[in-house]
Amino acid sequence: MDKLEAMHCFVKVVALGSFAEAGRTLGLTRSAVSKAVMELEQILGARLLDRTTRRVSATEAGLAYFGSCLDILARVEETEMQVSRLHDEPRGVVKVNAPVSFGVLYLGPAIAEFMALYPDLKVELTLNDRFIDPIEEGVDVTIRIGQLSDSSLIARKLAPARRVLVAAPAYLKDHGAPAVPDDLARHRCLSYGHTTTLQKWPLEHDGAVTSIAINSALCSNNGDILRSAAVAGRGIALLPTFLVGADLKAMRLRKVLAAYAPSTLGIYALYAPNRYLAAKTRVLIDFLAARLGDTPDWDRF
Repeated sequence: MDKLEAMHCFVKVVALGSFAEAGRTLGLTRSAVSKAVMELEQILGARLLDRTTRRVSATEAGLAYFGSCLDILARVEETEMQVSRLHDEPRGVVKVNAPVSFGVLYLGPAIAEFMALYPDLKVELTLNDRFIDPIEEGVDVTIRIGQLSDSSLIARKLAPARRVLVAAPAYLKDHGAPAVPDDLARHRCLSYGHTTTLQKWPLEHDGAVTSIAINSALCSNNGDILRSAAVAGRGIALLPTFLVGADLKAMRLRKVLAAYAPSTLGIYALYAPNRYLAAKTRVLIDFLAARLGDTPDWDRF
């Protein structure tokens, strides 16, 4: 039995004047309570209790120790309550990391709404497209878009990230619209990645997925660059609807090969696998999941 538990036993014995009564109150056997007090006496090198066949009472040293134990146990209980409240009440600083484009377009406005609901919370939001380890970098919530690989992190899906093939009306007027996926080979394509070579787009039709080789005229690891080029009529792009939904609605871009759907990705909140999820982290993730949902605003075009 550890020292705090032994202190609990000692305090109950002094308060109730009986090992048996203390045991019943604590859910322990009489012998367990007696052993705990004896261990304390051995540690302290002093007799804490006078024991008779009828009653147990504190010695002078025991009374002094009793007062100290009451103070220590009260402080421990208060500390535990304070820590518990940190998990029950959203307070402190919540650190968030997210991709640049999504962060600017949607996470920023959502965080502004969140701050109005939880004025006692402070938010530290950093944006980059590099996948970080939230545990190593001390981040509470990491927003990531894609198909997640196996990880020790907990992932909660906030919204789908649907993708579409798009091109500007001017491009389609000059070059024509592809009728089947193989037609993409003769079109200028705007692709996401780090190289213009060996680019393939997976397209699904009637349950079958086919990887189509493309001619990448522009390759970038930033979706905003690809969107700008597509709107300017520089080619066909495969982009998430959160980037081009407004353009489709305003007819700055049009869908191509609408019957061939690119695979849908997910927008996820990643966080460390803690048994007790801090309230500040929990309320932010809950808010974002409700704010985005299965049919987010950008898909209403």
